Amino acid sequence: MQTSASTVIRRPIDEVWAALADHRRISGWAPGLRVSVDDTEATAPGEVGAVRRIEGGPGPAIVERITAFVPGRRLGYEAVSGIPFRDYAGTVELTVRGLDTTEVRWALSATRRVPVLEPLALAAVNRVLLTLFSRATRRG
Repeated sequence: MQTSASTVIRRPIDEVWAALADHRRISGWAPGLRVSVDDTEATAPGEVGAVRRIEGGPGPAIVERITAFVPGRRLGYEAVSGIPFRDYAGTVELTVRGLDTTEVRWALSATRRVPVLEPLALAAVNRVLLTLFSRATRRG
């Protein structure tokens, strides 16, 4: 399965990137979540090879490995554990759309485990993602 979402945020691309690329800052725009990062295998702190662990939701901790890191432009990740899909991978791409305006495009691919639930899962993921993008850049 594949899904994508996009939104335009009235913030400069460098502010949006700062919110996206600082993994520990997720807890600031997603209340109730705690994030830790293991940079042992990373090319640089928080970059390709870094593993982030996101805890605090209703299910198990989500553990993701950063697979792409192009400053100011693109962040890619894959699930290591905690996601109810197989082969889960996502990318977030940023594009300048005007003075102090950034388009955020997110894409996800995964192998479904329960085909009948796919439309519900995709709708839920899109709604959560767009809400989080909005919160991520609302705060300074």
